[in-house]
Amino acid sequence: MSRIISTSCSRFSFVIDSPWNLILTLTFVFTGFVCAIDLAGRLGRAQRKHARFGGEILIGLNHFLMSAAMIWMTWSMESELALWAQAGLFAVLTIMLLPLLRRTKSAAQRIDLIGHVLLNAAMIWMLAAMPLLMAGMGMSHAPEAGMTTGHETVADAGLTMMSTPAWADAINACFVALSVAAFGWWAYRFITSRHHRLHVACHAVMAAGMAAMLLLMNG
Repeated sequence: MSRIISTSCSRFSFVIDSPWNLILTLTFVFTGFVCAIDLAGRLGRAQRKHARFGGEILIGLNHFLMSAAMIWMTWSMESELALWAQAGLFAVLTIMLLPLLRRTKSAAQRIDLIGHVLLNAAMIWMLAAMPLLMAGMGMSHAPEAGMTTGHETVADAGLTMMSTPAWADAINACFVALSVAAFGWWAYRFITSRHHRLHVACHAVMAAGMAAMLLLMNG
């Protein structure tokens, strides 16, 4: 995986090599498409019945926006301001999801919702910690110019890469494990459920994509 880091404090670039960029794009196009279709149906029914938007609509919107953000990150991550803006958006969505925990009617629904909250937390971590995860945002002066080390390249003279802090690696590993656990839960739900299997598969694929993205950024 290639990383090309610029020296600007407000801009940087991170490139995911092929074929991972294509695999992740297809992954999140699938999740976004499924969520968009589900959202359209739920919004139409709510409008016809003049009903309030329910928790499922919020969850669908959350995953649709997450899919779009993931596709953007797969191909273009050049602005820290955009990263922090997205982190703020998903923080707000997470706060909106939390009250739904009191309205769940079954243990399975409660675990589902906890899974959505955990994926949001992983998304916020990914966005906020991306400069650390990319093992190159920390730079120090060095006498060499135009240094290249393995897959890391510094284009500007007098700068050398520094590694990701151990604590960031540990936190990232925890979020990878939680994402894998969420994938396992929804994979189980997909196998055992007779209804809404496509929607459950969408959630499982989103969790798997989250784990893969975190691993690639921290690889």
